[in-house]
Amino acid sequence: MDWNTVRLAVFDVDGTLYNQRRLRLNMACELLLHALCNRSLSTARMLSAYRRLREQLADDEVQDFEQVLLTQTADRCGLPPATVAALAAEWLERRPLRHIPACRYDGLPELFQRLRARGKRIAVLSDYPAQAKLQAAGLAADIIVCAGDVGFLKPHPRGLQQAMALAGATPDATVMIGDRPERDGAAARRSGVRALIKSRRPLPGWQTFATYREPLFTVRL
Repeated sequence: MDWNTVRLAVFDVDGTLYNQRRLRLNMACELLLHALCNRSLSTARMLSAYRRLREQLADDEVQDFEQVLLTQTADRCGLPPATVAALAAEWLERRPLRHIPACRYDGLPELFQRLRARGKRIAVLSDYPAQAKLQAAGLAADIIVCAGDVGFLKPHPRGLQQAMALAGATPDATVMIGDRPERDGAAARRSGVRALIKSRRPLPGWQTFATYREPLFTVRL
C-alpha cells in the first residue's frame, strides 16, 4: 500500500468506524425492553422487515430505493409509510448514537489526524445518514455521501463516484475502507478503486486489516 499515491480515503461507517456487533447487542437490549414495556413485538418485526428489504434493494440495485423501501415495508407490516419512516429513524439513526462512542474502533482519531497532516482528504460513504453518527464517534470528514443522496445503495458505485467527483480525485488516487467485501469492496472494484477490508480473518482476493493500529496505517502512512 503506497500512501504517497493516495489523495482521497473513503470510509464506510457501520462496522468500519465502530463495532457494529457490539452496538447491535446494545440496541437489541433496548428493543427487548421496549417490547416488554409495550407488550408488543410490532416494532421489532417492522425493523426486521425493513432491514431485510433494504438488503434486497441493495442486491437488486433499485434506483431511488427509499420510497420503495418505505412502501414495501409498510405493506408487509400493515403500517402507514410515515410510521415506518419514523420508527426507522428512531431506532436505526437516533437511538444508536449514544452507544457509538463506546463502540468506536481504537486508533481512528489518530489515523484521521495523520491522513490530514499528509494532505489527504477524508470522505465518508454510508448507506444510512452519517453526519450524526460521525459526530457521535468524535470524527469529522471533508466529504459525506449517503445512499439517499445518490439514490443507490452499495454495491452500486454511484456513491463512491460522487465522493471522488466532490474531492476532485481519480480512482487510482482513492482508497475505499470498509468491512463488507460484497458491498464496500464491490463498489470499489466497480469504480476502479483500491479496497481495504476490515476483517479479523483473511479474505481471499482482498487486502484486509484487523485494527487501525497495524503497520498498514501507522508505519507506511
